Amino acid sequence: MAILFNFLKPLLLLLLTLSDLFASSLSLGIGINYGQIANNLPTPSRVSYLLRSINVTRVKLYDADPNVLSAFANTDVEFVIGLGNEYLQRMTDPQQAQAWIQSHVQPYHTQTKITCITVGNEILTGNDTQMMNNLLPAMQGVYRALVNLGLSNDIYVAHAHSAGILGNSFPPSSGSFRQDLAEYIHGILNFHAQTKSPFLINAYPFFAYKDSPDQVPLDYVLFRPNAGTIDPITNLKYDNMLYAQIDAVHSAVKAMGYSDIQVKVSETGWPSKGDPNEFGATPENAAQYNGNLFRRIQQNQGTPAKPSEPIDIYVFALFNENLKPGPASERNYGLYYPDGTPVYNIGLQGFLPRMDYSAAKKNALSISAFLLLILVFLIQD
Repeated sequence: MAILFNFLKPLLLLLLTLSDLFASSLSLGIGINYGQIANNLPTPSRVSYLLRSINVTRVKLYDADPNVLSAFANTDVEFVIGLGNEYLQRMTDPQQAQAWIQSHVQPYHTQTKITCITVGNEILTGNDTQMMNNLLPAMQGVYRALVNLGLSNDIYVAHAHSAGILGNSFPPSSGSFRQDLAEYIHGILNFHAQTKSPFLINAYPFFAYKDSPDQVPLDYVLFRPNAGTIDPITNLKYDNMLYAQIDAVHSAVKAMGYSDIQVKVSETGWPSKGDPNEFGATPENAAQYNGNLFRRIQQNQGTPAKPSEPIDIYVFALFNENLKPGPASERNYGLYYPDGTPVYNIGLQGFLPRMDYSAAKKNALSISAFLLLILVFLIQD
């Protein structure tokens, strides 16, 4: 009997500590965009295991997929959920906005932490003037619904803007928004100031390099050692383009009269593959960009203009998405292939279970019960 006990002891210890596996580890400190425009992705339950195995505690969705929100119930992962552009007009109606919150947020919020709702994506750099006019009223409608339902202290409302809303981005201290968008942006900034919510920007140094590979130094966009650039007005040194872009947004916000609105990066990333004219889209460059960015985030770095304010970033994206339209790069921003294999090595060797998490959980419970019965038997003996 003693031999049997000694054999089972390691398994019993593993069983007792398994539930604390993720709680005892440190957060990666970065958010990840979880897009699902694909027909070969693992189930949300399996993705839940993958993300927690690499200590990701912040996820951004482009919808409010109930399967995802349910799969992450009772975990430490917090979510940004999204309202697609097609919802904007409806969200200007207070009743429809409240109905959406009651249907897509309230049923999950008690068990899955939802911290933000993004209303639309990159509207102001499109050409749909009706959507542009509906953007702020839609944000206000969603916010009022959250207030009415007692959720506004837990969930903020924002919109993810393209960096294309900037009219000038260099030097960073002279950053400004496009004049033709000023009336829209001013109202949105006033909304953020009143609701104490952040301004979200999608920033991709890859685009600058792709368009001008002979003029933009690759080391500068990949966070590699380089001479950097000096802002002639502030004398601040920038050793990478992303920080310069973030500070340009800070300056643009301040130029409109707002000094206390936080800027967060809702998307940034680098593709591992692209079309022949998409210069720089390689797995080596993607690994350099994301790997170096992760290291800076773990160091709690701020930008040169705001060194004491750690950058807040959601990387794009979790998986390669094989059904995304557009150039090849759009389908190759993922950190992982759909089978859970890393696209390149930056130290994120996660665990994607082969079976659905719910089924695995049932099996684990069966094994647990069996081992506990043996333990009781041994103790009684």
